[in-house]
Amino acid sequence: MVKKIAGSFYLIAIFSVLSLGFSACGVYTFKDVSIDYTKIKTIKIGLFENKAATINPQLGSRLTDAFQQKVTSQTKLTRTNDDNAHYQIQGVINSYRVSTSAISNQTTASNRLTVGVHIVFKNTVDNKTEEFDISRDFDFSSTLTIDQAQGRLNDDIVKNLSDEIFNRIFSNW
Repeated sequence: MVKKIAGSFYLIAIFSVLSLGFSACGVYTFKDVSIDYTKIKTIKIGLFENKAATINPQLGSRLTDAFQQKVTSQTKLTRTNDDNAHYQIQGVINSYRVSTSAISNQTTASNRLTVGVHIVFKNTVDNKTEEFDISRDFDFSSTLTIDQAQGRLNDDIVKNLSDEIFNRIFSNW
C-alpha cells in the first residue's frame, strides 16, 4: 500500500514538473499544433472560392466555416479581416471530378469523387509564403447520382479537407 502511494506521488510530481516546464515556454504544442504565440497572434482566413469545372455550390462556404471553427477551437489565434494579420490563408477549390473506381461484371460498381484545394499560406511575421495542393478521394456506389452522393459525402468532404489543411499548416506536415 505504501509503495502504491509513493509511486502515485512520484508520478504526480513528475507530471507537475513537466506541466510547469511546458507552460513556461513561448511555443505551445496542443493537439499537435505548434505555434509561437509570442510572435503569432492573428489570422485572416479568406473564403475558399470554388473555381472547379464542376461546382458544388455549398462546398466553398462550408469548407471555409469548418476550417475557421477548427482554427478557433484548436489554437489561440485571434481571427481578423486585417490585411496585416500574422497568418493569412486563402484557398481555391480547383478540382471536383467523378471517375470510376471499381468495375464488376463489366459495369461500374463504384465511383470516386476527387476534390482538390489549392492553399496559399502567408506568414507575414517571417515574410514567408507557402503554396500547396490537397486532394482527397471519396468513393460512392454507382447506384447513386452525383447529387445523391454529394448529399451523403458533403460532411466527410468538409471534415477531411479542413482537417488536412489544418494539419498541413499547423502541424508541420
